[in-house]
Amino acid sequence: MITKKGINASPGVAIGPALVLDTEEYRIPHRTIDPALCALELRNLDAALAAARQEVAELRAAAAAKLGDKTAVIFAFHEQFIADPKLRESVAEQIERRHFTAAYAFGQFMKERQRVFRNVADPYLKERVRDLADLERRVLRHILGRTRENMTRLTEPVIIVANDITPSQAVSLDRGHILGFAINVGGQTSHTAIIARMLGIPAVVALGDITTDVSGSETLIVDGSNGIVVANPDGETIARYSTRQRDYQRFEDKLRSLRDVPAVTQDGVAVQLLANIEVPEEVPEALEYGAEGVGLFRTELLFLSSQRIPSEEQQYEAFRDVLRATAGKPVVIRTIDLGADKLAPLLGAPHEHNPALGLRSLRYCLMHLDLFKTHLRAILRASGEGDLRIMFPMISTLMELRQAKSTLHDVMEDLDEEGIPFRRDVPVGMMVETPAAALLARAFVREAAFLSIGTNDLTQYTLAVDRANARVAHLFSSHNPAVLKLISLAVRATQGRPVEVSLCGEMAGMPLYTQLLLGLGLRRLSMAPKEIPVIKRLVRATTLARCRAIARTVIRFDADRQVLNYLRDEYRNIEPEDDA
Repeated sequence: MITKKGINASPGVAIGPALVLDTEEYRIPHRTIDPALCALELRNLDAALAAARQEVAELRAAAAAKLGDKTAVIFAFHEQFIADPKLRESVAEQIERRHFTAAYAFGQFMKERQRVFRNVADPYLKERVRDLADLERRVLRHILGRTRENMTRLTEPVIIVANDITPSQAVSLDRGHILGFAINVGGQTSHTAIIARMLGIPAVVALGDITTDVSGSETLIVDGSNGIVVANPDGETIARYSTRQRDYQRFEDKLRSLRDVPAVTQDGVAVQLLANIEVPEEVPEALEYGAEGVGLFRTELLFLSSQRIPSEEQQYEAFRDVLRATAGKPVVIRTIDLGADKLAPLLGAPHEHNPALGLRSLRYCLMHLDLFKTHLRAILRASGEGDLRIMFPMISTLMELRQAKSTLHDVMEDLDEEGIPFRRDVPVGMMVETPAAALLARAFVREAAFLSIGTNDLTQYTLAVDRANARVAHLFSSHNPAVLKLISLAVRATQGRPVEVSLCGEMAGMPLYTQLLLGLGLRRLSMAPKEIPVIKRLVRATTLARCRAIARTVIRFDADRQVLNYLRDEYRNIEPEDDA
């Protein structure tokens, strides 16, 4: 019996035989061709792009029919990327100018795009590298004239074991025969995890080498709630996990019943639970999980999903669609939060040696006002569609906030002169994601309509830990006392003022922290849509008095291990029999 620990990507327990999938990799040599053959290579490229685009369109239709529109949106990125004329132009240039083969030129272009996404700090956007790898393999398969193994003919229930599962593979697999996923790579925001959660299939990712440790047909247990996979389990282990399966199903049934009930503590304190989204198509899913609005609309994917800066009209349509879909619920749009290194392929910006501390986010926007003003115009034009709020990221000084607001007012004047309607009273807030912003919160609340605490970057900058660096990732701890004190400082700064404060980092969606955050004074939490029912359940099971007592205790601790152990004990005391 072998037990492996990975990342819990989709909750639940699966027990069944393993189906180990081979990987599909193409290694293209660096080869040049006779200039006379360039026209032939261009024809091969065009045919491959057209065939791949048709496949993606068919997959999107199949996903919509099989899994619903909210899952089919995954392929919107694929379609938009592969249809962009800039992709074809860039690859064709390498074929004509440097006489590369179509396969090599396309592979090099895609590797560069993957590098850009891989360097993004946001974990959701970082995982889009797998989409690009899927598209690369799809087009190369057509250029090289190869066929892909058909994996739709499953005849018995199995647990899929693979290095990775692309969205197109996941859609093509028969849901009725898939019990679970055990994957070498990935994270909680990978598409394997997203699709597994959408389908309700238990999944564990980041297992390292599960494909070499497991043989086909070998019995596996996938514990997606705890990130554990057991290969060749004994009878006692199977019996124990079978009980967990039944317990989890009861737990899921109870969560589904909470969608339309309010998030109110047992002593009558209301908590607003909002959703974090990246694309408009995620709104229906968020509302289905019970979101009371959008607490964080990350706008970066609009820029990263294309080889060119999205136009004002493209941005406006995305913002308008979100506001219409939320039907009057609040929508907080965070202005573009990218560094010069991420926009380099679009703007020809210089390389940043330390992008996390360089010209990124609002700093970049204030240095490139044409880009920023176009972005703000699109947001303001959409403001008449609903309860829109604007949030500036990565602020460290009062002057930055004032400059951003001044630019916004300039855009308002331009729209006025052009006779373009917009809401003049749009609330304007800011992210608290640097220690400087937390320490100066009392000054900021005099000029910001609301604060939103971004614990991902706040933790990174407070502890000087790159959360994407595996060698120091163990030091990344949002429950570190230093981080908690900064959160408390920011919350206290809003008390007695008409300034709302929310928290939209990963902490918001983790039940372990819910009581602590409420005890620190937070009443608005924004998270991934799927996490809302679990957090709502916990809110309804506790009292504000209890939460405040927890916060008073925790804030006195000096070590993150003390905090973690204490919070775990307090969490277990809340209806432990319902936790699968």
